[in-house]
Amino acid sequence: MLVDNGVHGDSRVQKTARSAAEAGWNVTLLGCSPGDSEQNWRIGDAEVRLLPMGGGAASGGGGLRRKLVQRGGLPLALARKARRPVEHAQVRYWLAKEGDRAWRRLEPGLWNYERAFGKVIDELAPDLIHAHDFRMLGVGARAKQRAAAAGRTVKLVWDAHEFLPGARPRRDNARWLPAHLAYEREYVPAADAVVTVSDALADLLRQEHGLGDKPAVVLNAPAQSTEGDVPDLRKLCGVGPETPLLVYSGSSSPQRGLDTIVEALPELPGVHLALVVENPSAPHITALTAAERVHAVPYVPADQVFRFLAAADIGVIPIHHWPNHEIALITKFFEYSHARLPIVVSDVRAMAETVRATGQGEVFRARDAADLVRAVRAILADPKRYRAVYDGPDSPLPGWTWEAQAERLNTLYQELLA
Repeated sequence: MLVDNGVHGDSRVQKTARSAAEAGWNVTLLGCSPGDSEQNWRIGDAEVRLLPMGGGAASGGGGLRRKLVQRGGLPLALARKARRPVEHAQVRYWLAKEGDRAWRRLEPGLWNYERAFGKVIDELAPDLIHAHDFRMLGVGARAKQRAAAAGRTVKLVWDAHEFLPGARPRRDNARWLPAHLAYEREYVPAADAVVTVSDALADLLRQEHGLGDKPAVVLNAPAQSTEGDVPDLRKLCGVGPETPLLVYSGSSSPQRGLDTIVEALPELPGVHLALVVENPSAPHITALTAAERVHAVPYVPADQVFRFLAAADIGVIPIHHWPNHEIALITKFFEYSHARLPIVVSDVRAMAETVRATGQGEVFRARDAADLVRAVRAILADPKRYRAVYDGPDSPLPGWTWEAQAERLNTLYQELLA
């Protein structure tokens, strides 16, 4: 398995590696080391190896560029604005000249993944490569090609975590998205199977890449571990069992809409908010907790999350409209569900449709604090009605477990190697 991060905090990758090893596969998960040396540990019976990237996959460059980045502010903004016409011209020129191979000129830093991973993959001589997300697709495809040249057959599974055309560029330049789109298009034909995270995304991928088969859907559902004690969320927030408690768990980037919840709280007297985030002392989090009745607490291990969240009254997903947000059933959606929490979600398409279909919560207009207040009040007025969905005969929970998703992956692996 290949992933372009340090594995920590990536619950989908961790669960995939652990469950494959439990099913009897010999699993090595290769990721990116944050330092100059390799790091090793295990997830269950799966071996994890984080490989040094040799200067980083997205080096900031040298000289003037580094000084501008370090200085930031207006000089950096002006420099980037001045570069835009040049960057757009580069994109047009290289796409016209090289087609999908243009990424080599527009985003040559992608080669750093090849340099770090390629030799190690060849030494492992795998029967199957599970490439997580778009950057690892090319690394896996080239390893498959080298194996074929050496007389070995390797099957490649591409796990598409998001719809790249709808993603926010991860670097502030005009080259990033066109380059990565070209990279993805070049290597998709090498995949023997494609899996992804939702039905909506599966349909988009099939259309975008002209796939013969619809990608298999493997939901970001939580594992059903009940082992060990979990921290008390209410105790960490300093609130008692009778206090109405909203919870948000996960990424705290601006497009996640945390400011909308905080803006709504003054109209919800006595209601508290718990933010379960990676770094509770980060400046943008401390700015939110400056408001009354807002508490920030750290992550717990992935196998404890839904039991930890169960102490709250409502799970909130105030996410903004963005192409990838419309098609996603994100991890926290399933974590809230297994915590048996009523859900308040913004009107992003896939999650809003699901909540309306199941009756497990309320939908509000994204970025509209007043409408969020309405949704929260509706649930607090009759919470049992929303929670009953999870225990009824049509409960969605049995199909929303990682164990069910892992069985789909195991079957796919067996079919590919049969």
